[in-house]
Amino acid sequence: MLTGAGKVAGVVGWPIAHSLSPLLHGYWLDALKIDGALVPLAIPREDFARVIGGLQGAGFRGVNVTVPHKEAAFALAHFCDAAATAAGAANLLVFHADGRIEGRNTDTVGLTEAVRERMGSLQGRTIMLLGAGGAARAAVLALDGLGAAKVHLLNRQADKAVMLARSLQPAVRCEIMPGGLEDWDKVAPGADFLINATSAGMKGNPPLGLDLAQLAGGATVLDIVYNPLETELLKQAKARGLATIDGLGMLMHQAVPSFEAFFAVKPEVTAGLRACLERALQHA
Repeated sequence: MLTGAGKVAGVVGWPIAHSLSPLLHGYWLDALKIDGALVPLAIPREDFARVIGGLQGAGFRGVNVTVPHKEAAFALAHFCDAAATAAGAANLLVFHADGRIEGRNTDTVGLTEAVRERMGSLQGRTIMLLGAGGAARAAVLALDGLGAAKVHLLNRQADKAVMLARSLQPAVRCEIMPGGLEDWDKVAPGADFLINATSAGMKGNPPLGLDLAQLAGGATVLDIVYNPLETELLKQAKARGLATIDGLGMLMHQAVPSFEAFFAVKPEVTAGLRACLERALQHA
């Protein structure tokens, strides 16, 4: 017997062809025997607000939001959860029956769970975080929640890292130290954990081009990019014998609250789901 008949949600971005969200949600819909769908929608920046209004009017339950619309989604929402408010970005818009749009940020949950299942607590650790966009904002909150002591926030444009640090520092306990990528050689040797929270290395994008020889031998490297599954950054880390975490863990865990919001059932992240997504990436 099917439940939740006819429920439709979307995932929006520009571009969107790389997204695994439709397959991921489809896996859960099939496993849970729910009659629903998650539709991929490519939306350029200038059309974002207009299209979101159209989807709401068409009866969509909501949308997942990916690059480059997370900050625009936050601005569009009528109200937001604490994570989205702190991050200034939303990767989930829930359309309510009264016409209001709720913004949530599940990237923080996704990264938290991906790190926790591989590393446990980050109590007292020093982190090097690359990026200064919506994903980096969520990452700082996740790292703080896991107990990180210090976060070196590096970005190609150092002024953006400074602005992000200023906006987030009052909301977190960890010390945020902003800088540019030119600070890499100075801070890398003291980092326990490196996170790429940029789109560098994503399929079609150039890699970061950093020299991982500066990292300590016991460091762990996480790339939030999941397509390709093994980015150039992770390849280099593995070649140096460093522990690595790919972007699938974050993707799967951040999708759990989205699926529950759209289809009213909380799904599980399983080895079967990971295997399904890995097969898709191998043939992408």
